[in-house]
Amino acid sequence: MKITNLECFVVPPRWLFLKIETDEGIVGWGEPIVEGKAHTVKAAVEEMREYLIGKDPMRIEDHWQALYRSGFYRGGPILMSAIAGIDQALWDIKGKYYNAPIYDLLGGACRDSVRVYSWIGGDRPSDVGREAKEKAEAGFTAIKMNATEELQYIDSYKKIDTVLERVAAIREYCGNDLEIGIDFHGRVHKPMAKVLAKELEQFRPMFIEEPVLPENNEALREIARATTIPIATGERMFSRWDFKQLLSDGYVDIIQPDLSHAGGITECRKIAAMAEAYDVAVAPHCPLGPIALSACLQVDAVSHNVFIQEQSLGIHYNKGNDLLDYIADPTVFDYKDGSVLLPKGPGLGISVNEEIVRRHAEAGHNWKNPVWRHKDGTIAEW
Repeated sequence: MKITNLECFVVPPRWLFLKIETDEGIVGWGEPIVEGKAHTVKAAVEEMREYLIGKDPMRIEDHWQALYRSGFYRGGPILMSAIAGIDQALWDIKGKYYNAPIYDLLGGACRDSVRVYSWIGGDRPSDVGREAKEKAEAGFTAIKMNATEELQYIDSYKKIDTVLERVAAIREYCGNDLEIGIDFHGRVHKPMAKVLAKELEQFRPMFIEEPVLPENNEALREIARATTIPIATGERMFSRWDFKQLLSDGYVDIIQPDLSHAGGITECRKIAAMAEAYDVAVAPHCPLGPIALSACLQVDAVSHNVFIQEQSLGIHYNKGNDLLDYIADPTVFDYKDGSVLLPKGPGLGISVNEEIVRRHAEAGHNWKNPVWRHKDGTIAEW
């Protein structure tokens, strides 16, 4: 079997899909995307196309190594996201060839289902108590919210109090049964992150996420000393080499690699195994589309230390199109009692509706994250 074509589709709300075709008629789908840089990643995939045409799609590990190591400059969000989407599509082809879910080819599932959480609150969270109650009534057992708006290096305790009021409202509406993930989103600098982490302890959150930017991961040592809340990070880390120091330092409790950013199924499987050796949990990052989510579920299935999965149904980014719009059978992602069953179909276990993909790709998108500024005019972290 030979690879005959690669084709990218920029589709709303902010996604990029990849279709890889073979001379035996088996096709695979991947989701290579950096949110806000869809066209840049598309160009990177198309540059890799020259290497892949004519190759055997079954040699996934070799192709991964070639695409990663053959370039003198490697790593980073663009190149690793391009590799990630290609890797997902090649695994999809292999699973379809053997008529088996990808997780069966990775050693077989060690679980039957995966717990999922739902987003609430948007970029600037407000009225989260009522929204959390709606998610709980819909069957979710865990939610995640942005902690705060932009914060200066040293900022007002009034903003800290506002965060605490919002989390208190969730506890008031939902009690202690609903788990709460609180995403600092890299918006908070070390001094205020220590304050916020300590103050949030009273609400017993499931985790705090990206308390500082990944380029400041050395600050996790001080933050870990300031709180007993589990610390999560990793959505902006792109390979096992990026995670190596983080894991050996021992200040993180949960890693969150993104299967559309961190080298795909092949690489994230290895990252999860590395984390298991350090007794660190995994909660894959996935505020993306159905291909990315299905890829996550394949790795979740074979990773003992995965404890929860992000998913994007109803997320504030999904304007116009949502998680289920591009697949033929939306029931594959039915959520029940806060969990989703593993996909049973071959490959990724989903059937992409190519007609709808092509139709929406005609409109495409040019999604960009907002640019925030502090009151003094300096750029703020979004």
